[in-house]
Amino acid sequence: MTIRVPRFAIAVALAALFLGDLAQAASEFTTPWSNKQRAIVLDGYEHNSFNLVEIAKDSRIAAFIHKGSDGLPANYQCKRITDVMQQELCKRIWRNYAVSRELYQTRRILAKALGLKWGAYHLARPGNPIEQANHFVDYAEPSDDELVAIDIEDNDPAKFMSLQDAEIFAEHIKFRIGRYPVLYTNGTTARYIADHRLEFPILSRLQLWYARYESDIAPHFPKGNWRDYALWQFTSQSNCSKQKCPYRPAGTNRDIDVNITDMTVAQLRRAWPLGQLVDAIPLDDLPTPGNRPSPPEDILMAAAQPPLLDYRHLKEMAGALRTVAANFVVGASALLEKNDPSAAKVDQSMTASISLKHDTDERLTGLSIRKATIETLLTSLREPSRLAPAYPGIAVTSYCFRYAAPLSDQTTNWQLAALGPLL
Repeated sequence: MTIRVPRFAIAVALAALFLGDLAQAASEFTTPWSNKQRAIVLDGYEHNSFNLVEIAKDSRIAAFIHKGSDGLPANYQCKRITDVMQQELCKRIWRNYAVSRELYQTRRILAKALGLKWGAYHLARPGNPIEQANHFVDYAEPSDDELVAIDIEDNDPAKFMSLQDAEIFAEHIKFRIGRYPVLYTNGTTARYIADHRLEFPILSRLQLWYARYESDIAPHFPKGNWRDYALWQFTSQSNCSKQKCPYRPAGTNRDIDVNITDMTVAQLRRAWPLGQLVDAIPLDDLPTPGNRPSPPEDILMAAAQPPLLDYRHLKEMAGALRTVAANFVVGASALLEKNDPSAAKVDQSMTASISLKHDTDERLTGLSIRKATIETLLTSLREPSRLAPAYPGIAVTSYCFRYAAPLSDQTTNWQLAALGPLL
C-alpha cells in the first residue's frame, strides 16, 4: 500500500525541523557551537602541541588563552637546600619554569601577530594569594588588551586555592593592573559561589568561564549574579575522541580545550579582555527597604535622643549657693584688708555693678542696675532672702571677684561678677 502525503504537509514538516534547529542553535545553553555566528576561543598550556597559523585560518576562532603561572613562584635559590635530591628537584622546577615562560612569550607574540586576541590564566594553588597574584602578573606581564583569569579547578582548599583566598587574589589583580580577572571553574564550584554570593562579593561577580562538557547546561547553570557565561568550555580531551568531537579546530589535537561565547567574533573583540564585574543581583529572600519585620516588644531599643534633664535639684541648690557667695565675699574682704595694712586706705565707696535679670515683673523696674559700696553689698549678700518673698523668680547662683587694673598706688580695683542666675 502506497501512502500519499500532500506536498504541503511535507513542506510544513521540513520547516518545523528547520526552525527547530534554528531555535536550538539560538539558545546560549544548548549546543551554541552549532550556530556558526558564535565566536570560539581556544585555551592550552605548555604541553599542548598546536599550529597557530592553521588555527588562525578558522574565522570563528577569535582568541587564545594560554596557561601562565602555577601557584607560588619557583625557588631559584636551590643551593640553599641541603638535601641533594630536593636540590636537584628545585633545579628542574626552575628550568621548567624558565622554559615554559619563554614558550609562553613566543606563542603570545605569534598569536597576536596572526590577529588573535590573547589571554593568560593562573592555576591557583594553596598558599599566599598575594604572592600568587604578584607571581601571575610578573609572569604574564599582561598588556591592557590581554585577558587574565584565575583557574580554580575545584572547591577543595587542600588541592587548590580556597574561595576566600581567591577573593583576595582577584582584588590584588585589580590593584596591580586596574581590572579584574575572569573566573574559570567547574559547575559544582560555580554553584557554590552563586549560592553564597553575599560571602563572595567579588568572586561571584567576576566574568564566568564555565567548564562543563555537556550539550545542554540550562538545567544546572548557576544563576546567582551570573545570567550568562562569558566563556563556556564545552570540549576537552575528556569528551573529544579520534572518531567524535563536538568541535575540532584545524591545527590542533584532541587534547586542546575549546570554548564558546554568546557573542559574535566582532562583539567578543569589542568586549575583550572581559575585566569588568557583572551586576549584583539581590537574593530572592533578601529583605527590601520597607518590609523589615517589626522587633519584638520585649527588646529594648536605644533612644535616638538623650533623655531630658531634671532641673528640680537646681532649685534646692539656690540656698546653698547664696551661703557660699556670702562666705566668699567675706573672705575676699578679709583678704583685701590683710594685703593692705592700712585699712583706712581701702576706699569704702568702691562700687560694683549688680545686674538683676527679670522677664515681666514690673516691680523690678529701676532695680536692674544699681551701685553699692562694699559694706552695702556685704549687707545685701548676707541677707539675700529679703527679695525672695517679693521676687520669688530671682535666685543668684554664684559670685566671684576678679582682679582688674590698679586705680592708683594706694588702692586695688576688684570687680564683682555674678555668674548668671538660675531661675
